[in-house]
Amino acid sequence: MGVEFGASEQSTVGIEWEMAIVDQRTLEQVPGAAVVLERVEDPEHGPIRGEYLDSMIELVTGVHHRVADAEKEMRRLQEQAMEWLDPHGLAVLPIGSHPFGDPERQQPREKERYARVAERNAWWGRQMAINGLHVHVGVDDREKSLTIVMALARLSCYFIALTASSPFWRGEDTGFASQRTMFFQQLSTNGPPYRMADWAEYEDYVDELKRSGMIEVPGEIRWDVRPSLLGTVENRLMDAPPTTWEIGAVAAFDQCIVERVSRAWEVGEPVWRLPHWLMRENKWRAARYGLGAEVMTPRPEQGTVGMREGLEHWVTQLEPIAEELGCSEELERVRTLAARGPSYVRQRRVWEATGSTEAVTRSAVDEAAAGVPDFLEAK
Repeated sequence: MGVEFGASEQSTVGIEWEMAIVDQRTLEQVPGAAVVLERVEDPEHGPIRGEYLDSMIELVTGVHHRVADAEKEMRRLQEQAMEWLDPHGLAVLPIGSHPFGDPERQQPREKERYARVAERNAWWGRQMAINGLHVHVGVDDREKSLTIVMALARLSCYFIALTASSPFWRGEDTGFASQRTMFFQQLSTNGPPYRMADWAEYEDYVDELKRSGMIEVPGEIRWDVRPSLLGTVENRLMDAPPTTWEIGAVAAFDQCIVERVSRAWEVGEPVWRLPHWLMRENKWRAARYGLGAEVMTPRPEQGTVGMREGLEHWVTQLEPIAEELGCSEELERVRTLAARGPSYVRQRRVWEATGSTEAVTRSAVDEAAAGVPDFLEAK
């Protein structure tokens, strides 16, 4: 059976951002999605839509050529949601996991697909009070998309480190920069993608999963990076960062990588990749240590590279493409994040100063409302 790959213009960008809804006073995650969803025209497929839990919403941009425009639209959607929530004493908390809440108090929305996720994943399904960021970049050829999927998966560790925002779970510091990564990989079809020789092999893979009862539709293949029916490559690795400023940074990084690989594929240049086991190891290291990780490379003479050193290498390599795509300012933010700290670093600073996960949660809510990390507000 054929698997559709829609028509998209090369290197266009769309973004999906999941977030929890919390009580402004107690900061507990609460079932407030209906406050927003009753105000929108299409709560299932519109730009502001429902998500897995009745205490979550998702914001989805349209298609943009420039990251700056996608970021601007996302901020507008966020401000609209906050405006509707505020009179009810509610706020948004867009980070990977709630720092002190009990996930089993959260309930899935009444939807067949979500009921299937909850039933199939049992205890793990009851823990899925987690929020992610998905970046779609348009690809104009489905065969090319498979090469881009593997190239982005090779660099998955960098995206995890830059967006890691879930170090706390039920009031405890887990020691991981991204606890969400560890939870989400429990889903049966989650993990690094498998290398496919061509689109026909990918279609065979989808058919096998359907025959085995693992999936009903291709969208239930939850690879870290996957080809999308929209005609995009969807990067699904990331924790939800608390600010649109950070979203702009990782979206630019993603867009530039996709464009670079697209150009290499079109002229027949070899595209770097890593073995599946090595991608899994680097993913784990990034989730555990964040920017402090030493990640493995395919070059025996190099062995490992520090996360910050690797980010600097790639940003430098991508600067000419960023200039062409109009996202130089957003790509430069990657350096700033590496130097000053993604959300997990900022959360731990608050924890060290206060010993309070409530204070940690408050700081993330405040950052989300401001739209920029607190290290920029302090200027």
